[in-house]
Amino acid sequence: MESRRAKVVRKTKETQIELELNLDGTGNGQIDTGIGFFDHMLEGFARHGLFDLKLKVTGDLQVDCHHTIEDTGIVLGQAIREAVGDKKGIRRYGSRILPMDEVLVLCALDLSGRPFFVSDAVFPSERIGSMDTETIREFFYAVSYSAAMNLHFQMLRGGNGHHMAEGMFKAFSKALDEAVSYDGRITDVLSTKGSL
Repeated sequence: MESRRAKVVRKTKETQIELELNLDGTGNGQIDTGIGFFDHMLEGFARHGLFDLKLKVTGDLQVDCHHTIEDTGIVLGQAIREAVGDKKGIRRYGSRILPMDEVLVLCALDLSGRPFFVSDAVFPSERIGSMDTETIREFFYAVSYSAAMNLHFQMLRGGNGHHMAEGMFKAFSKALDEAVSYDGRITDVLSTKGSL
């Protein structure tokens, strides 16, 4: 079966983004967003989901990190939607409860074609490194809407902000890996409607 890949380029007055995604990769992440902690989160996403992700972002970081992070979410969501293709044979749903030291986070998603985002994560600090913690919600919201997926997070046990963020990114990667994986029993699209 051919690798499911997508390449998305987005250029605005605020950001210039080039992203390549392979859903059937080996976990190779080549990430440069200009935001160290965000790079670390996306490297974890690639590694733990076994996705190959190549990403170069030039954003207006002299303003703040918001546009860079939100626009990256938009582009990653577009790439996921393009790479997954017609969704025939995939599991569609994915979920993971993931521990990150004292933190326990749940992520559940559905590649339904209907975007919706829910998260109850409240971070104990306003910033991790040079990244505003409120942009974590903006990133995942943008991914969910661009990919047209239902995406839910529940922070079952909070704690250190770094651990909370890392738990969310890793849980998302594992849930997405499950959702896009093939099941030999599914011969078409997993829906009574016949399409997603």
